[in-house]
Amino acid sequence: MCKHWPIPRLLTFIFLVALVFPLSHGFASAGQLEKGYAAAKRGDYDEALNLLRPLAERGDAYAQFAMGSMYLNGQGVPLDYAEAARWFRKGADQGNAAAQNNLGTMYLNGQGVPQDYVEAVEWYRRSADQGDAPAQRNLGSMYVQGRGVPQDYVKAVNLLLKSANHGYASAQEDMGTMYHSGFGVQKNDVEAAKWYRKAAEQGFTAAQTSLGISYFLGKGVRQDYVQAHMWLNLASASENGEVTSLLNKLTEYMTPSQIAEAQALARNWKPSAAK
Repeated sequence: MCKHWPIPRLLTFIFLVALVFPLSHGFASAGQLEKGYAAAKRGDYDEALNLLRPLAERGDAYAQFAMGSMYLNGQGVPLDYAEAARWFRKGADQGNAAAQNNLGTMYLNGQGVPQDYVEAVEWYRRSADQGDAPAQRNLGSMYVQGRGVPQDYVKAVNLLLKSANHGYASAQEDMGTMYHSGFGVQKNDVEAAKWYRKAAEQGFTAAQTSLGISYFLGKGVRQDYVQAHMWLNLASASENGEVTSLLNKLTEYMTPSQIAEAQALARNWKPSAAK
């Protein structure tokens, strides 16, 4: 169902706004860090910069990660990949898992640093070894694609499963794809649908598409056009035109009352917490 394996994703600054700060921070420093993250969350990037830059320059790895994220996204500063990579490296060298993950993706994409898959794998591995779910997913993706490492679906599954069990939706969708395709595991449409559902319920668009198709075709689940329509309808809000075309095709098999039921389900749907 997934035509192309997705590219590893950069962790965004906002993703970590709610992180728990380590006890090693001094009280004043931790408070300043929290205030800086809170300012960024509400979009006050000038205030965030004023609070976070001094901490980053004094060597705070969390603030260094934040500075890298701000340069990566052009938040309060001009977008500058080289400067983003510089700050990510400072945090990564101190063992900050999020900074290590992002530095790996900068190397993967050649953003601010020369493109280097082997170097990307190295930073993903350092982060993944700390139990970082996004990095586990990204390193697993590298093994699927054979980028910077020999292609190895079994190692990929081991990493993706760790990430998926943390509730990371991207890895859950990937696990669905592995079971659907029989990569590194025995092909199993029921397991594929199970993992698609976990990610879809969090609002992950690609998984909503895959789960909708599963219901449409009756693969791993009982064929159900109403459920198929609901999931594809949800995905169509942010997916490409292919999903809309598939949704239109599906309606040809449905009665008006089924369509109305599916639309009502989609309107009332709310994402659930990771599980």
